[in-house]
Amino acid sequence: MNRINQLFETKRENILSIYFCAGDPTADGTADVIRTLQQKGVDMLEIGIPFSDPMADGPVIQDAATRALRRGMTLRRLFAQLRDIRRDVHIPLLLMGYLNPIMQYGFEAFCRSCRECGIDGAIIPDLPFKDYMEEYRPVAQKYGVHLIMLITPETSEERIRQIDEHTDGFIYMVSSAAITGAQRDFNEQKQAYFRRIEAMHLRNPRMIGFGISNRQTFEAAAAHAAGCIIGSKFVSLLAEEKGDAARAADRLLAALQR
Repeated sequence: MNRINQLFETKRENILSIYFCAGDPTADGTADVIRTLQQKGVDMLEIGIPFSDPMADGPVIQDAATRALRRGMTLRRLFAQLRDIRRDVHIPLLLMGYLNPIMQYGFEAFCRSCRECGIDGAIIPDLPFKDYMEEYRPVAQKYGVHLIMLITPETSEERIRQIDEHTDGFIYMVSSAAITGAQRDFNEQKQAYFRRIEAMHLRNPRMIGFGISNRQTFEAAAAHAAGCIIGSKFVSLLAEEKGDAARAADRLLAALQR
């Protein structure tokens, strides 16, 4: 069974997934960050593939991607760093990136490398659902890689139910139509969106991301989903701590009071 499915079968609430960008803060430190976050009790990790034009990301993650690219991080180099990660890492690992670098690598080659490294899924924000259904889904299924689709407050109920029917793992609920970035709280409009999707009783569990940075936002989102995804806040802390992932994780967990 895919590790993502195993996680959601064994833990149904307050799941914490953390995003960070491969190649930042150091070119060769990706595996060390993964191991540290597992040791700190993080449930699932999303490893960002740096790209020069990350349209869904705010300035914090954009800057991290720029630094990583300047250090020479590529998808091929990332897979080389992850080749032995499953010797001591057991939590679900996903890659998050845009179509351009994945297509340059070759999509089937990408899925094959994911399987060889023990990557459980991928999140590709600019992959259209129609293309996913017609071209990408069969290849990903061949290699056991879950392609996770995103929904926003503007996604129609019809499309949400199509995504729920034709994907596996979890659904990534974007908290708003804005770019990534930490927020202090969620207004009533966003919480109404969380409740609306919860009331649809979807087959797949849901993880809420974008804007989660403290106990208030984590609890508000986790009350209506299986858990939360935190990116910008951790990336900021990692930069502040000069790449010390343990200190950055401790500060994040303290902010969440988890």
